[in-house]
Amino acid sequence: MHDPQAAPRSPSHDARPIDGRAPTLDPHAALARFGLSSSDLDAAMGALFERKIDDGDIFIEHVEAEAVLIDEGLVKKGSRAIHQGFGVRAVTGDKTGYAHADVISRASLLEAARAARAIASTEGGAHALTASAGHTQRELYPVADERDPLTGDLSEKLALLEAIDKRARAYDSRITQVQASFSAERRIVLIATADGRLVVDVRPLSRLSVSCIAVDPVKNLRQSASAGGGGRWEMPLFSMPVSLADGRLRWERWADEAARRALLLLDAVDAPAGTMDIVLGPGWPGILLHEAVGHGLEGDFNRRGSSAFSGRVGQSVASPLVTVVDDGTIEHRRGSLNVDDEGTPTQRNVLIENGVLKGYLQDRMNARLMGVAPTGNGRRESYAHVPLPRMTNTFMLAGQDDPQDIIAGVKRGIYAVAFGGGQVDTTSGKFTFSGAEAYLIEDGKVTAPVRGATFIGNGPDVLTRVVAVGHDLSLDDGVGVCGKSGQSVPVGVGLPTVRVNEVTVGGVNAGARGAA
Repeated sequence: MHDPQAAPRSPSHDARPIDGRAPTLDPHAALARFGLSSSDLDAAMGALFERKIDDGDIFIEHVEAEAVLIDEGLVKKGSRAIHQGFGVRAVTGDKTGYAHADVISRASLLEAARAARAIASTEGGAHALTASAGHTQRELYPVADERDPLTGDLSEKLALLEAIDKRARAYDSRITQVQASFSAERRIVLIATADGRLVVDVRPLSRLSVSCIAVDPVKNLRQSASAGGGGRWEMPLFSMPVSLADGRLRWERWADEAARRALLLLDAVDAPAGTMDIVLGPGWPGILLHEAVGHGLEGDFNRRGSSAFSGRVGQSVASPLVTVVDDGTIEHRRGSLNVDDEGTPTQRNVLIENGVLKGYLQDRMNARLMGVAPTGNGRRESYAHVPLPRMTNTFMLAGQDDPQDIIAGVKRGIYAVAFGGGQVDTTSGKFTFSGAEAYLIEDGKVTAPVRGATFIGNGPDVLTRVVAVGHDLSLDDGVGVCGKSGQSVPVGVGLPTVRVNEVTVGGVNAGARGAA
């Protein structure tokens, strides 16, 4: 059982320890990889700070990526790409100058530094800087070179996808189409910061995805569903057991889940409409917390006063049962980073504690303008993008309630196990989400599956309606992608079983069975 008085802790990842550790890439070796020397970087940083600016950095990136997809048992797509480039940023006040290029050289660095400085600089004394070598010792996602997801044989990956295809089809004769894909990347980043640090990080990322289509010719129905997962993993982890209690391998469970959910929708009833209590299942339903609450806690929105949480630090914003954490330090998780994209080490940030707002997620610029410390949440999609305050792995801590008791306490409502698409207005906090897997709760029992359920509400308001929090905190399987200002980054979410009272549910038919 969770002790609410104890110091909150991050959930541990369920992966076994990895044998073998890839050596941390030395900053000077990384520079040589990009065809640069320390003097080249010193010259560019000197040009950037030739006139007074508040902050600035150089971000250099090399990415190798691959993807393979099979559909109907046939290889339909295979790709491998390599790209690299750099971005130079100059910041004065809240004004940012940014220049980037895909050709990495001393000349291009100098040109970009001058362009960025010209956009953002103010008159004042010169500020010289020489980047000194130094790098993080943290290794949240150590991967031995010979087991890296990019270095395995293509035949091994195709064999895995073919096995997924066969297993999903064997689940039920009504599964008529299966699509399976594997994607992986290795991203090397090097960051020269204004305080003289030279930081390097080598970031693996891989993912398996399964989609199934189920057809019922009698009902003339066709439904689809998907499952999958991954993280900052090496290839063998996809073929590890889910847990001691579940003897299936990870890929086997995802194949089964995609098939099961598609079949479930064939037998689902139309979702009711009205105001009712909902129970959110553990794991992926944390995406509602991410969208409805997490974005509203990012520093840029709060500095500008455009968030529903602006100016509310120290105030009660949620039920006392609610503690929300963003933690970028959990080993192998999709949203984890040794350092953020500004070179700041990631950390565990308590955003809401026992219902009280404790602080916001910060990059360097917004932290400086708000007079607080950066939290290690400056993230960018690539070298062509400026960093923004973004989430990493965001979740609600476990409570003391038994999940079965939570469900048993609901007279009539919806049990939401998984969500599909959604949207949120950060200024107002209003959100809309669709349920990918949901069920009716009738007289304290989970009954018929429903389709077409949408959940409508206001993020800050929903947090005040939390009346029960289970002890079964779980993180998602590793599929989250977060979009903001045209940039996408990998993230993680999590939730224990949570009951929220009086949520607006939009359904297919307000007169359906179990309607409020």
